[in-house]
Amino acid sequence: MKGLLTKVVDQAWKASSHTREQFAYRVLPNFLLEILTKYLRVESSGVSNLPKSGPCIVIANHSGYMGFDALMLGHQIHHHRKRIPKIVAHKLWFLRPEISVHAHKLGMVPATLANARAILEKKGILILFPEGEEGNFKPSRYRYRLRRFRRGFARLALQTGAPIIPATVVGAEETSLTLSQLRWTKDLVGIIIPIPLNVIPLPARWSIRFHEPILLDKDPELAEDLKHVTRISMRVRKEVQALLKAHVRERTTIFL
Repeated sequence: MKGLLTKVVDQAWKASSHTREQFAYRVLPNFLLEILTKYLRVESSGVSNLPKSGPCIVIANHSGYMGFDALMLGHQIHHHRKRIPKIVAHKLWFLRPEISVHAHKLGMVPATLANARAILEKKGILILFPEGEEGNFKPSRYRYRLRRFRRGFARLALQTGAPIIPATVVGAEETSLTLSQLRWTKDLVGIIIPIPLNVIPLPARWSIRFHEPILLDKDPELAEDLKHVTRISMRVRKEVQALLKAHVRERTTIFL
């Protein structure tokens, strides 16, 4: 059954005149993303902060071992701005060819600076999560508390001049719960392994908010200054944490 479904989807894409990314955002939402949007009652605000054209880096808080927040951010950007973003994704999505082929169709790219910079140089929208796996694999008891930000987004902004658009996602933390994590596997197989509490997504109400852009002057030389990039990363993390806390405080209900 799984093989037949994959064959049907692939044939539909081949018969389409659209690119892989256009196929992913015109066909799949009808079967998955739109259903998920309705199920989670997703509401988005601040979409006017997303540029209608040109490159930008959307950064957001990360949670939920299944990565629904990445897909939903991409879907909302496409729905409201009619632009197809690329998602910097965890390497788990690219470990096996039968999985990576679908990841590429969903607009995901392996998490490397070269991949991300190429997208921005083509005037594209890039979605990335500065917390990395520390964010989406963290235990739920740390919900809405940002982990340490990696510096890649700051380097990319300095290298390309692309604006940074902070986004906060409220509700995802309650949709996919993580009991704990196995950190010793990081040294063994290169990744942290989460211990989920639920497999079926819980119907928490989602709110996604796109905030005012953070502008950095283009300066490729400063992009190589580790101390400078680290300061930017820490400052932006502090700003996003404050935005996230305010967003959570405004929530009146979780599941109703």
